[in-house]
Amino acid sequence: MTHQLRTVLRRQKVQEVTGLACSTIYKMMSRGKFPRPIRIAEKSVGWLETDIAEWQRQCVAVRDGAKAA
Repeated sequence: MTHQLRTVLRRQKVQEVTGLACSTIYKMMSRGKFPRPIRIAEKSVGWLETDIAEWQRQCVAVRDGAKAA
């Protein structure tokens, strides 16, 4: 089985690409409305770029009247 490498975004980059504040990201995560991060070191987490991109696609779909997956 081959695993494709994925880009991991740190919190600051996630904030930049989404326009969300740190507190908003964590509030949305606790409500199941935002992707959860992965642990990348003992005290570090990051978000898969593909997860953030999918979340953005779902936001656009909601805006355009489609049901989010």
